[in-house]
Amino acid sequence: MLSMRVTVDRSICDEHGLCAMAAPSVFEINDDGELVYDQNPDDSERDQTEEAMGSCPVQAISIAD
Repeated sequence: MLSMRVTVDRSICDEHGLCAMAAPSVFEINDDGELVYDQNPDDSERDQTEEAMGSCPVQAISIAD
């Protein structure tokens, strides 16, 4: 059962990459400079994912249970 869903509001995401530094197993800036991410990471990634959400300067990341 999936318990966490990550969403990134692409309309405000500036792809700073701070999320990828905070939670590299969930967020990544690919070779084209675009953000890619796991929409349903394992719950063991929750702390890092919440840290990534808090580090986003434009608050583009949200987490739902």
